[in-house]
Amino acid sequence: MSSKAIQNSIIADPKLAPEGHLKIDWVEAHMPVLNRVRKQFEAEQPFKGLKVTISLHLEAKTAYLAKVVQAGGAEVTITGSNPLSTQDDVCAALVEDGVTVYAKYNPEPEEYKALLIKALETKPDLIIDDGGDLVTILHSERTDLLENVRGGAEETTTGILRLKAMDKEGQLKFPMVAVNDAYCKYLFDNRYGTGQSVWDGINRTTNLVVAGKTVVVVGYGWCGKGVAMRAKGLGANVVVTEVDAIKAVEAVMDGFQVMPMLEAAKIGDFFITVTGNRDVIRGEHYDVMKDGAILSNAGHFDVEVNKPELAERSVSVRTVRRNIEEYHLKDGRKMYLLAEGRLVNLAAGDGHPAEIMDMTFALQALSLKYVNDRYKEIGKTVVNVPYELDEQVARFKLESLGVSIDALSDEQRAYLDSWQEH
Repeated sequence: MSSKAIQNSIIADPKLAPEGHLKIDWVEAHMPVLNRVRKQFEAEQPFKGLKVTISLHLEAKTAYLAKVVQAGGAEVTITGSNPLSTQDDVCAALVEDGVTVYAKYNPEPEEYKALLIKALETKPDLIIDDGGDLVTILHSERTDLLENVRGGAEETTTGILRLKAMDKEGQLKFPMVAVNDAYCKYLFDNRYGTGQSVWDGINRTTNLVVAGKTVVVVGYGWCGKGVAMRAKGLGANVVVTEVDAIKAVEAVMDGFQVMPMLEAAKIGDFFITVTGNRDVIRGEHYDVMKDGAILSNAGHFDVEVNKPELAERSVSVRTVRRNIEEYHLKDGRKMYLLAEGRLVNLAAGDGHPAEIMDMTFALQALSLKYVNDRYKEIGKTVVNVPYELDEQVARFKLESLGVSIDALSDEQRAYLDSWQEH
């Protein structure tokens, strides 16, 4: 146990640690790929003498990632990436394990921001970010904390959009690896992880049947594909709304109805936003929605469902169940917003399954090592995860499943590499 971590941490209740340890032990037993990476890090000590600051949804799977990075020799500080996804018992357990934690469940907005800044005031050498919050702070109000940062890795679609905008303008001050764009992230985490965890959150929160209802999925990227696929499996009639013609064609060929949001708003029972954009459900949509419509968001920020315009149309707002706010509209209709419009799978659930995050967090850990080894040659830009790291994670995953695959023969490889072979 690190006395430094205990003295410096800001958490809700240290006495919650025993329950947090049980949660972390459970995910550790179900993350074989990350366990392989941990053994590698323990042997190689790639982060010896370095400080690493992590901002992610602070629950058990994230905690285990922090311990794996710590096993590689790092002094680790961690904070949350969403006020409602932090689990206080997990925070307490991490502090006992020597990780400095600046996080609490549901802090006030000012305190939440202050905790992010406290995590950066350790002056890290490397960062792992979620949604670009750490990077934004470092490049705006706290540029004095930039001096030691060698680089980092970004978890989300939203964060990478922000990073690429900074990169395009020449504003990025250190290299960042776009982990979200790796095959072993978006094909599995975004599709199967989001697909399952969103419905875990909705179902446990509402306790309502999905079969026979109309589910409107707003956005058909990899997350939207997963949400729509799982909704179909639950027996829903699925409608997709899109602004991208190619993705819309894909949704049609996957068997879903596609229509403008204003039309979908009239028939939906459940609405799930997964776009990374703002105001995709807004006033004009509320005006035509059915009484009892249920609104939820699975994008990083709570701006996809426009809450001010919903409040303007309401005479009262009350909490009718944990994580369900009832908006009583002036015309008598009622609408229900889940988890304050924040990430429903984490704010109202436990997030993605451990076996899914096993692959994503293995990529995070290996990408952090990659950027630390090459930050000078990479330069101040956004880079993709090298294919060999992606493939390494996939092979570790197959081994953990007891699955083997074929390999190309020398003749086959030569055939593929030459235009003269027949």
